[in-house]
Amino acid sequence: MEASRFGLFLPQAQATRRATAARLYGLSLWFGIALIAVGVLVNVFADGTTSAWSGELDRGRTEHPRPSTEVVAIAFYPALVGRAMAIYLVSARRFTGSQFENSTETSMALNKGEGIINLASNQSVDQTVEKLKQVLRAKGVNLFALVDHSGEAEKVGMKMRPTKLLIFGSPRGGTPVMLAAPGIAIDLPLKILIWEDSQGRVWVSYNSPAYLQERHGVPQELLQNIAVVETLAAKAVE
Repeated sequence: MEASRFGLFLPQAQATRRATAARLYGLSLWFGIALIAVGVLVNVFADGTTSAWSGELDRGRTEHPRPSTEVVAIAFYPALVGRAMAIYLVSARRFTGSQFENSTETSMALNKGEGIINLASNQSVDQTVEKLKQVLRAKGVNLFALVDHSGEAEKVGMKMRPTKLLIFGSPRGGTPVMLAAPGIAIDLPLKILIWEDSQGRVWVSYNSPAYLQERHGVPQELLQNIAVVETLAAKAVE
């Protein structure tokens, strides 16, 4: 199951980033070697040209031919390659940084063993809530309650960033799990928290099915009954 492999996600993401950085370093190294080699050739060619012109001057010749096409090409080539390399490195750095940032924000990351998975949403809290409600209806999942934490805080004169908890589930799916592992009833029905952080980013958070399985001893064959929360959360942030 995907949930049981969840703990491998972060090491794999870090390994991917290191591999990408290694590839960029390798390409940069070869670009650098190529530029050095071209620079050496230019210097050799320039020394030869200078020696030839010095000989002409020694013989009293004061008129010099216009630079040949080869001379211009050799002088222009390092500048062209250097510019291409600079553009490539800047683009690659931006892509790698963006890729890592996106993978961090949208990663299903376990928060220091607390069993919480966070997914980034590109919409507001209310919009994400509505999207999740639509998904629940389409899947035939019962929405038992919607707890507006920030709304309740406002009623007593306190300010809180938008924070809403949706409690949902299906007795047909949840009852067999509770019969097999009665303690999981404290974590059921399933829940998804949609909230805004101090930077204005919106997150969709839920309990990792793998964490719940380990915490309550849920049989492997019943893991799919609670793993549905992953699909619902992913749909909410699409």
